[in-house]
Amino acid sequence: MGTPEFPDLGKHCAVSDCKLIDFLPFTCDRCDQVYCLEHRSYIKHQCTKADKRDVTVVICPLCAKGVRLVPDQDPNITWENHVNTECDPSNYEKVTKKKKCPVPGCREILVFSNTIKCRDCTVDHCLKHRYGPDHKCPGPKNLQTSFSFMNILNGSKKEGSKPKSSSSASSKWTTSFLNTASNIRASAEAGVSKLSGEINQAWQTARGAVTIDVCPKCSRGFRDPVSLVEHVERDHGGSSRA
Repeated sequence: MGTPEFPDLGKHCAVSDCKLIDFLPFTCDRCDQVYCLEHRSYIKHQCTKADKRDVTVVICPLCAKGVRLVPDQDPNITWENHVNTECDPSNYEKVTKKKKCPVPGCREILVFSNTIKCRDCTVDHCLKHRYGPDHKCPGPKNLQTSFSFMNILNGSKKEGSKPKSSSSASSKWTTSFLNTASNIRASAEAGVSKLSGEINQAWQTARGAVTIDVCPKCSRGFRDPVSLVEHVERDHGGSSRA
């Protein structure tokens, strides 16, 4: 086997009827035997450990969940463990029941590609009934708001419906409205004033941080000292004396 230069090159096929020398042999990951190209598959060399890593899953008829069978374990024991620990019959209807379009008389099954959610009633419909008039959309729900002005307005409407205290309710609503408006205006003015002060302070700080160096020859200003030196050397012959 092999050559004088490479004595370990090539191996015999483990199949008794073959024994072919293969210079690129295959090692079975189940039985760890060496085989040639023709007998490398489990079926060809009739591997006795081919089912050690096989994955077999059966669907439970009670909960519609997948149960994986262990190769070295009795399937009855695996089934009994599943029933006693994780089997949930209530899950069967969730898995098997297919979602349909809620429009009466429509039998379209809703899947990812044909489902449209109505933006008004937020209910899923099929493509045929995606528009509001097609599924008799009741319209958007009443919006609930917690804004104080809306609460004051709603309260004034309720109080205004009473005939005996109409004038007092109107004055109370006016006072509340004016108070709310004045508070909003005061907070806005305070915010604007604070922002203006911060801007002015930042501007003053930025202006005070700038340093100007003046050329002694021509009184030209430079922010960068290096630029001043280059200017003196270039335009005044390198002398900084006046």
